[in-house]
Amino acid sequence: MARLGDLERSVMDVLWSSDGWLTAREVAARLDHERDLAYTTVLTVLERLERKGFVRRQRAARAHRYAATDSREAVVAEAMMEALGTADDRGSALVRFVGSVSAEEAEILRRALDPLSVLPPLAEPIGMGAAAAPAAGAPASAPATGSDAVAGPFGSATGDADGLGTASTEPE
Repeated sequence: MARLGDLERSVMDVLWSSDGWLTAREVAARLDHERDLAYTTVLTVLERLERKGFVRRQRAARAHRYAATDSREAVVAEAMMEALGTADDRGSALVRFVGSVSAEEAEILRRALDPLSVLPPLAEPIGMGAAAAPAAGAPASAPATGSDAVAGPFGSATGDADGLGTASTEPE
């Protein structure tokens, strides 16, 4: 996946926040940018985004209309997977990531990883509600030790020889 520059990200923000297809002029009008951008500049950015696969284009009368090919969340998830693919030890990278998420985000991950779980919508947006409780019946193991131990909302975790790590849901 190609990376997005600042202007490309601004254009994508406009497309992600729209309810449908937009012309280049409509995108330019909605851009909240430090300087006024020429229509041709926005058109060039949209064409680059189309070549990179972020935008699709359709002909509408004399103008082209543009829409994002994927949701913002799909693009972020793909970027996260790409970044994870660059790690020498994917297990350790995942453990460090999990150690940095909020309690609400940890609960979302727990529910997503439980194949029997039904994922009802959260009552409040992430970061706005009370801390999430540990998953019922979650297995516990001995607390992590070692120089690469990481504490986070899942308890503590450490990498091991196979790179998968061990985790504890016991409070520190």
